[in-house]
Amino acid sequence: SLDGSFDVDAFISNGKDKMFEKESRVGGMLTLGIPSFRLSKDIVEAEIDVLRQMGVKFVTNAEVGKYVTLDDLRLQGFEGFYLAIGAQGGRKLGVEGEEAEGVVSGIDFLKAVNKGEKAELTGRTLVIGGGNVALDVARSAVRLTCGEVSLYCLEQREDMPASAEELEDTEHEGVSVNNGWGPKRILTENGRVVGLHFLL
Repeated sequence: SLDGSFDVDAFISNGKDKMFEKESRVGGMLTLGIPSFRLSKDIVEAEIDVLRQMGVKFVTNAEVGKYVTLDDLRLQGFEGFYLAIGAQGGRKLGVEGEEAEGVVSGIDFLKAVNKGEKAELTGRTLVIGGGNVALDVARSAVRLTCGEVSLYCLEQREDMPASAEELEDTEHEGVSVNNGWGPKRILTENGRVVGLHFLL
């Protein structure tokens, strides 16, 4: 159910091919981590529908280990298990000030956008990172703000882990890409971000 409650008896009575999803929507990071401008949600939904037609039952808001354990499932006759936890945690920079209000990991930002929780951004938006996730964050931010979106990364352009095509698309959408800048600390005032200190 969407309220986070979980009825073990209800899902066990519906057959043996089940997929348990921690979130309220199935699809994992394909649904929540990748922006729709890179991967159409219609494509993901079509793939999920194929699985439904094959008889797979999806159980949402069902974190394995919290609402149900593998031992519980074994007792109910389930014999095979595949755990796919994905890469759902954002990384921290390890710099002073990163706990301030206004600092969000790229993965958490993309998940919030895909859930419809980030309606708009105000002011300037700064993205730190040189990979494809950072570019996804920057391009998503452009769609949520009328302000400036800038990306800063330590790598030089030719060394960025992001694909050249994604980088070109990001710049085409108006994101300013700045290479050779390493974040040293996030400047804060009253718990909010007021600036960044970079090293060249």
